[in-house]
Amino acid sequence: MTVDLCVRGGRVLDVFSGTFRRVDVSIVADCIVSLTARPAKKTVDACGLSIIPGLIDAHVHLESSHLAPAEFARAVVPRGTTAVIADPHEVANVAGLAGVRALVDASRGLALRVFFMAPSCVPAAPFDTAAACLGPAEVGEILAWDGVLGLGEVMNVPGVLSGSPDLLAKLVRAAGRPIDGHAPGLLGDDLAAYVAAGPRTDHESTTLAEAEEKLASGMHILIREGSAARNLRELLPLLTDRSAAFVHFCTDDRSAETLVHEGHMDSIVRAAVAAGAPPERVIAAATLHAARAYGLRDLGAVAPGYRADFVLVPDLEAFSPCAVYTGGRLAARDGEFLGAAPDAALDALRDSVHVAPFVADDLRVRAPAMASSKARAIGVVTDQILTDVLWIVPEIRDGWAQPSPAHDVAKAAVFDRHTGSGRIGLGFASGFGLERGALATTVAHDAHPLVVVGISDDDMALAARTVIAAGGGQAVVADGEVLASLPLPIAGLLSPLLAPEVGRAEAALREAARSLGSTLEDPFATLSFLALPVIPHLRLTDEGLVDVDRFERVPLYES
Repeated sequence: MTVDLCVRGGRVLDVFSGTFRRVDVSIVADCIVSLTARPAKKTVDACGLSIIPGLIDAHVHLESSHLAPAEFARAVVPRGTTAVIADPHEVANVAGLAGVRALVDASRGLALRVFFMAPSCVPAAPFDTAAACLGPAEVGEILAWDGVLGLGEVMNVPGVLSGSPDLLAKLVRAAGRPIDGHAPGLLGDDLAAYVAAGPRTDHESTTLAEAEEKLASGMHILIREGSAARNLRELLPLLTDRSAAFVHFCTDDRSAETLVHEGHMDSIVRAAVAAGAPPERVIAAATLHAARAYGLRDLGAVAPGYRADFVLVPDLEAFSPCAVYTGGRLAARDGEFLGAAPDAALDALRDSVHVAPFVADDLRVRAPAMASSKARAIGVVTDQILTDVLWIVPEIRDGWAQPSPAHDVAKAAVFDRHTGSGRIGLGFASGFGLERGALATTVAHDAHPLVVVGISDDDMALAARTVIAAGGGQAVVADGEVLASLPLPIAGLLSPLLAPEVGRAEAALREAARSLGSTLEDPFATLSFLALPVIPHLRLTDEGLVDVDRFERVPLYES
């Protein structure tokens, strides 16, 4: 039998036993047919190289890279990623069912296998203004599409625990298929009830104890290393020989700048190995076990009957692939992308920013009735998307509460950018380190309102108008001048530019923010979660402050 491709002389990682074997890999079409040498139309010499399965990102939002799917593939495939499990709830919140369909269609035909999960919580919570609503019927329709594996992260934990009919109907429709969880800090009886309802994965654990309890409750733990939330160092001890089948890796949210300069799943493998985890165990968790968690029985191994998605690497610790194959075809060589990345029009997702006219005075915050009254403020937690609830005594001037850069207190504003209602939620945030100016973004999980933090009302208004004029995006403003900006005209989330260009713009935004005093590694990644009312503990939406633990709106000032 003559095969299409034979890769000879390499060390194949047997992810089933955790050992390396010197075998040859024979391939017909896109499938591995044998681990012995066969006469071949083409032979590749892998002498001195390790052959490992293509890496799988177990949970990612493509939209968080700000890249169109084809450009995302161009950025990650050369680094060894051959498949991702994508949750398109970001675009779903902006453009509904049509937006999900557009992203799915744009992901077909790539040299990257993109699988999808049907968004379960659009909108994520009843405390903000989303542009769309996906009910059980819409979720059922998405579940019927090719390439959709199951139900996306179930963020409305209170809805699950209280038996929300709408949410339970979605869980019923997805029964028997993978269901992603999203349960930060959930433990005890509430965790048991949540797991019993259907979710079987979780990527929100931030402590080892939390992850251990979720693992013991039958959940697969996805260790997250994104741009803002990084949990690898804390959770890596969970990955043992006994638990490896239930512990995987994901990026969740990674910016183009992080992808370009740090990497994708390859960077997670490097970091885990550098921290002391055996490469064989790390790679198995990032390949075979991730595939099996999502029912992908023909992915994740270099073995007969599996798809020919594999990576050639000279050194497992450095993990810099010299060749990447997807479906038996060479997709990248020495960091150069060679695979298919057809452009897909996403013009239908433009014109998504609809903010009512406003003036800078609309951003003023009234002083409390009593000058000594305390105000709630969102406390940013470094490298996490959790926030603290802080109590501050705001400075008062001319009857208006003021930000206090000396005490690291900035003003925050969240605009409804979908319906033109004119709603603006106002509050305070601490932890950005701003001394002047303002930052603005239309990337704001999950409803994606327009979010602004700053010291000056005029600068906040200019930053907001800058991204509105661009059809969405991010901006840094100071003293009436735009210091840096990144237009994101596709759904207010994506750029039509190449990854290096987007990465450079993101770097310029960070540098500009740093010039204003920001101390955060990635202030825009942090800013993007300021309005997400399903992550503890305090958030701000266009309708006001939300105490996530109590799952209710709360006033700015103490009563």
